[in-house]
Amino acid sequence: MPVIKVDGQEYEVPAGGNLLETCLEQGLDLPYFCWHPAMGSIGACRQCAVVQYQNEEDTRGRIVMACMTPVSDGAIFDLSGDRAAGFRRTVVESLMVDHPHDCPVCAEGGECHLQDMTVMTGHRDRHYRGTKKTYRNQYLGPLIHHEMNRCITCYRCTRYYRDYAGGTDLSAQAAHDHVYFGRHKEGTLESPFAGNLVEVCPTGVFTDKSLVHDYTRKWDLQSAPSVCTGCGVGCNTLPGERYGRLKRIHNRYHAEVNGYFLCDRGRFGGNHVNRAERIDFPARRDADGRFQALTDQALGELLTELCAGKRLAAIGSPRAGVEANLLLQTLVGPERFASGMDDTEHALVDRALRHLVNSGAHNPSLRDIESADSVLVLGEDLTHTAARTALALRQSVRNEAYTLAAELKLSPWQDAAVRNLAQDRRSPLHVVCAGSTDLDDIAAGHYRLVADDQARLAAAIATAIADSQTGDAAAQRIAADLLAAERPLIISGTGAGSAALIDGAAAIAEALVARGKAAMLSFTAPECNSLGQALLCRDSHTSLAALAQSDADVLIILENDLLQRLAAEEIDQLRQRIPTWIGIDSLENDTLARCDLILPAAAFTETEATYISQEGRAQRAFPVHPPAQARRPGWRWVVELAAAVDHPDLAGIHHFDDIAAALAVDDPVLQGAAAAAPDHAFRSRGLKIPRQPHRYSGRTAMGADVSVHEPRQSDDADSALAYTMEGAASTDRPGALLSYVWSPGWNSNQSLHKFQSDIGGALRGGSAGQRLLDGLSLAKLPPAPAPSAFGRRDQQWLLQTHHHLFGSDELSRLSDGIAELCGRAALYLHPEDAGRLGLEQGDGAEVAGQALEVRLDASQVPGSAGFSTGYPETLALRAGHWVEIGVAAHWQRAPELIGSDREATA
Repeated sequence: MPVIKVDGQEYEVPAGGNLLETCLEQGLDLPYFCWHPAMGSIGACRQCAVVQYQNEEDTRGRIVMACMTPVSDGAIFDLSGDRAAGFRRTVVESLMVDHPHDCPVCAEGGECHLQDMTVMTGHRDRHYRGTKKTYRNQYLGPLIHHEMNRCITCYRCTRYYRDYAGGTDLSAQAAHDHVYFGRHKEGTLESPFAGNLVEVCPTGVFTDKSLVHDYTRKWDLQSAPSVCTGCGVGCNTLPGERYGRLKRIHNRYHAEVNGYFLCDRGRFGGNHVNRAERIDFPARRDADGRFQALTDQALGELLTELCAGKRLAAIGSPRAGVEANLLLQTLVGPERFASGMDDTEHALVDRALRHLVNSGAHNPSLRDIESADSVLVLGEDLTHTAARTALALRQSVRNEAYTLAAELKLSPWQDAAVRNLAQDRRSPLHVVCAGSTDLDDIAAGHYRLVADDQARLAAAIATAIADSQTGDAAAQRIAADLLAAERPLIISGTGAGSAALIDGAAAIAEALVARGKAAMLSFTAPECNSLGQALLCRDSHTSLAALAQSDADVLIILENDLLQRLAAEEIDQLRQRIPTWIGIDSLENDTLARCDLILPAAAFTETEATYISQEGRAQRAFPVHPPAQARRPGWRWVVELAAAVDHPDLAGIHHFDDIAAALAVDDPVLQGAAAAAPDHAFRSRGLKIPRQPHRYSGRTAMGADVSVHEPRQSDDADSALAYTMEGAASTDRPGALLSYVWSPGWNSNQSLHKFQSDIGGALRGGSAGQRLLDGLSLAKLPPAPAPSAFGRRDQQWLLQTHHHLFGSDELSRLSDGIAELCGRAALYLHPEDAGRLGLEQGDGAEVAGQALEVRLDASQVPGSAGFSTGYPETLALRAGHWVEIGVAAHWQRAPELIGSDREATA
């Protein structure tokens, strides 16, 4: 390993890195702005200047930028000398010439990298007294607030937005000292990853609009480690709370999963927990159909009356944690427990799970996905079904560039040089989908096929891998690219609704393994705990249809609006079959309106739960604040129900950790889930881990309208976290308990490097979570029937799914900012088909009794129709069904479409 000398002290450092990241890894404080660990170096800000000497005799040296300087054995640097420090101080002063110095009113104040670096360089007094340049801010949509006057032209925003995330509508405009970072005209930022600008920007140019409009100083936010519940990827998050309200969600670093970034659904989709429709108290439906709140005593008596001596059945939920579902399954018995997914979805997730367990291909993390050098995506528009996976694929196509750079001995962190070298050369990515996808701009090939033909193509690719002389041209081309790779990756999932497609993806991976390739196989899952439900029901699954034919007297429904899964007629039949319904949920919905008893569930910000991601990684989410009013975590309500019927196996459960101790003894999957985080007895230096930063203020003032005395802080008996600022907040605490990042002199999220073992590597306390599928044994399923080739029908169209990042998810679309972006439920038609029906862009089409907005899409397969998945108007539609399409009567065009161009979109 090279040995370098910094400020007279020798350090043995890893080879291949640059000086800036090397200094940070050694615990040295060196200011920077433009460098980012995920995006490498470009040397734009000049803030990390140091003096480098040729040898011991050299007394003059030369100023170099640490982020652009590779470490080499024997190199000598001066960080703290007057020359280097003075240069950095001058750079900061020049950057601050036009800065408004509005820290007291800036949303970034107190968590600002610019503030930290200004203090670190020693700059204090301004000498410039001239007129400052000012800019007009832009409207960038309902999620991002823009304040251009705070910009220091570090170029981080455009490098992230354009180079890393693939966006095109944000750019650096003008030149010299009049550079403007924004859109060519006002409007909503188009990238589904635009929210990361909030954390990427080192100043307050881009801030969280939901926080700006419901503001709390960053140091007054109480946070806890959590997991995104927006899809099945399992990104790690840090929700922040004040006054019992969710204020923001920030990224929580995980080296193997989401790294430094989230998608916008995950970042902005949690504010539904603040809605007025939250349920606060248990309530019973009276004879008039109205709900009456219950006291604790009345509730206990009612639970005994409704449940004691009765046959219980239950419907779980893929958006509830493993523990609540496990308790509920134990309470009613596996034969009367349904996973909560509709029967088709459960079968697809179960099939994907069994392929992951039995395949010889590696089941990758997102970090592994970024390393793939050839990728095939089957049936998924990943930006809308597993967005963070799509962002990982945007990095994977750069592996060709890194290969070229390695040949010229260019380090990967030399970002501008590597991009200039590669130009448009990319590792191959092939996308097979029913329509256009957001990854088409980087794809080597995209193939528009309905789901059955996608499965047929997948089978042909698997055959072509085994025998390169077989298959059509498309299959041979894809097979050749996969075989030429060292780390080929196959991604599919449940999005297309095809079991044969899932089988086809697994067959391709197996064929690659048989040819000696280190193949990877990944399947997307629809919800945060879908895979967990499949694992829970792997030995005994009761379908919703079978549950409707059971002899149960009472049906318990856990955090599940059945209208999202079943047709209204099927729900009515289930309601008639089982006379008493008990609903546990956090928000009013159609299912709760049908229940006899409602129990208010804590939201994801108020409960501890374990979720199992599509990778099979069990990860723990902790409550950010105690549940308000009479809300309780779902698992606690199940314990209450168990007490009402004197269930012997659940009698000893009083704390969260008791669940695993009582029920996971003989189950390796549940034991792994229990090991996802330290238990409630964990202590660091004898203390709990604080949720509040040490600068937290106003604990008395927050409740001054009730009492002027400081209240006793709530006690969390179920975890190792404390609802206080007191405790042990060391940089080596377990990654699963990382409630915030802060270090002396580093108040922003840039302090993360203090918690990492190396830059961009694992946390010092270890990565959160536990992989569960490695070594697991499950029976294989027989192959799904081979589908027939697609053929058009007269007057009928084949339905295909069309997922939306904003709108297809049940809960995130209730968040204020996301709701503005959802738009209407749409029907996607090829212009030729629309012409036959007499429909144009923005018209209304009637499908199965529902009116949907027509959107013309030349990539849609003629004879098929895509529908907006998950919208209230499309819940009754099913992929693979043939439907008739008519013109909707009394349709009102959206205001923005009136008078607009009505031609087909390409």
